[in-house]
This record gives sequence, C-alpha cells and structure tokens, in this order.
Amino acid sequence: MGVGSGSLESLRELNRLRVVDALRRHGTLSRAEIARVTGLSRSTISTLVADLQERGFVIEREEPANDVPRVAQQGRPPVLLRLDPSAGIAVGVDFDHTHVRTAISDLSRTVVAENSVEADVDNDAMRALDIAADLVHAGIEQAGVDGDRVLGVGVALAGPVDQPEGKLHASSILPGWQVIDAGAELEARLGVPVHIDNDANLGALAEVTLGAGRSARSALYVQMSSGIGAGLIIDGRPYRGASGVAGEIGHVTVDESGPICRCGNRGCLETLASGPAIARLLSESRGEPLSPEQIVVLAKAGDLGCRRAIADGARVVGRVVGNICNLLNPEMVVVGGDLSAAGELLLGPLREALLRAALPAITRDLDVVAGELGDRANVLGALALAIAQSEQAVAARIAAAGEVGR
Repeated sequence: MGVGSGSLESLRELNRLRVVDALRRHGTLSRAEIARVTGLSRSTISTLVADLQERGFVIEREEPANDVPRVAQQGRPPVLLRLDPSAGIAVGVDFDHTHVRTAISDLSRTVVAENSVEADVDNDAMRALDIAADLVHAGIEQAGVDGDRVLGVGVALAGPVDQPEGKLHASSILPGWQVIDAGAELEARLGVPVHIDNDANLGALAEVTLGAGRSARSALYVQMSSGIGAGLIIDGRPYRGASGVAGEIGHVTVDESGPICRCGNRGCLETLASGPAIARLLSESRGEPLSPEQIVVLAKAGDLGCRRAIADGARVVGRVVGNICNLLNPEMVVVGGDLSAAGELLLGPLREALLRAALPAITRDLDVVAGELGDRANVLGALALAIAQSEQAVAARIAAAGEVGR
C-alpha cells in the first residue's frame, strides 16, 4: 500500500517543527548542526530550511554570534540559521513577593524588552495581575513588535502550583491568590494562552538552558530569596512531582522547636535561612531594620555580623541540600536567588555543610556553583516555558503561511 499525500504532508509538517524546535532550543545553528540535532539527512534539512525561509520563519546569519562558541574550521564559516524574530513572540512574567517583572523575547530567546515594578504581590493579586498586563503591553510597544505575534505567556509564581489544574495549591504562602484563577485572569487581560509554574522550577529551567547549568542533564537549583525553594532537573527536564509540588525544600523541618512558619509547621528551613529570616535576626541584634540586599552589601564590605549570619544560614541549607543529593545524585547544584549575590561568603559554608551531609561517592564529581542569571532567572525561565508551550501555535502559523504561499 502506498503512502498517501496526506501522510507525506503530515511527515513534512512534523519535520518542519523539528527544525523549528531545534532552533528554539539552541538559538543559532548551521544546516549541518540541525541535521545532527534532529537526526534528519542534510538533503532533507536543506529542503525544510528552504521551505521555512519561504514561509518567513527562518533567516540566515552569515557570521557566528559572539556568544556562540564554534569549533575552528578551515575555509568559509558555515551559514548560520535562526528563527526570524517576526515568527513569534513569547512573554515571561515573574510574580515575586515584592515585585512584578516581565520580559518579551523572540522564539530564539533574544529578549527585546524587560520591565519591573515593585508591588505587594502576596496580598494584592488583582493589582499584581493588572500591573503585569500593563507591563506586557508596554514591553510590546517598547520593542516595536506586533502584539498579534504573541504566542503565549509563561508565569513564575512563588508558591506551589497544581500543574494539572494550572492553579496554585491551597496554601498560606500567597494569601491573596487563593480565591482566583491566576492563569485565567491573566489570559483574560492579554488574550493569549498563559502557562504557570513555580518560580524555582522556572529558575532551574533558565539556569540549565542559559546559565550556570548549561552542561548538566541532572541538576538541583536552590533559590535563596524571600523564601527557599528548589527546582529539580532530571534527564534535562524539570521534575515537578505527582501534583506539581516537588522541590518545596523551604518547608523541610530542621528544628522541631523552631519558629512557627507561614505554612503552619515549626522550624522550617526558610524560618532560619531565608533572606527575611536572616534580616530579622540582624535587625533585632542591631536595633535597626536591614533588608537582605543591605546585608549582602555589608557582608561583602567586611561586616562580621552580616558575614556570620549569611554563613550560618548557608550551613543549614547545605545540610538539607546534601541530603537531597543523597537521594537524587545530581551532576550540579546551582545556587540562585537574592542571597546568591554574596558569592563565596554564601557558597563556601553551604558547600562545606553539603560535603559533610552527602556521601563521598555523591560529591566526588558534584559541582556547587552560583547561578549566572541573578534575579532574572525566574522571568527567563518563564520565557522558556512560554516558548516550550508554543509548539501548537507555531505549527498553526507554519501551516497558515504555507496556505498563503500557494
């Protein structure tokens, strides 16, 4: 029985999407590199690329990008390909506890606009959503892109997300968000699909895609900020658990008689080692309010009290992370969040405690490094989520472009 024309076109459509996906994941590739990544023959790639160029989805870039390392070759360098910036736009939104940050990028993850506004995100969800929508519209206008090209929005929320439902789990962590459907609310304001995930999961996704964990197939991302969370990367993909709550290490009990946590338990990790916990400790001893950011600055300037407080918190986190490493055996631990700006003042004690808690066979080849993306990790991860979820929208646009070209 012969293969029908419909089956052949479906196969071509699938292969076109494989090329687009390779360029989405890697940004810029030569035809030979696309063939290697996708497993398709070079002749097939040449045909598919020509088709995608005609449809306005792929453009050539004759010189390698400065930030893309390539093996030295004799003769003329290969012609590099990337997705046309007009092929589609993704939006990332990070709802941190104290601010809303948005970013706009093309499908190759080139950020074309980024904005941030301080807000009481935890307690005033509707206002935070309004701010996010305003920032997205402003970013689209600032970048000079067509709003109709937006394919989707990724959202980072600082709380446990029910992945099947796309909503926050019932919890006391974000009190202002419990009675609303955040995804539906933002979708109504922007008119495009919205995808939600926990902020630490998206920070992990960003660091293994663009940052310190680029070489790792399995990694543990530890976010030390207003709270403490972890994102797990297993076989190159985020692991979220059965109900989407994997990685809530901030609520691991480390002192049964410790302070009462906002989750209702006592002595959770974040009550002893988060930015606000360290700030409370130092503010009480000094008799003046200090923010986590101020503490990091003072510690780097040599303040002994601030250095001690950061180191003590880091050791507590290191013990918990060491036990997690005994379970997961990751290649790398990446430490991000606001407190990671302290550098080795934080990483040194954390690494020391981790090495004590984990088995030598686990730590022998384990790298413990600072994240490279700073406070942008969550919003860049939200962009990566939006791009990863845009496959159906991209497929529809490629098909529509083909119909128009006939």
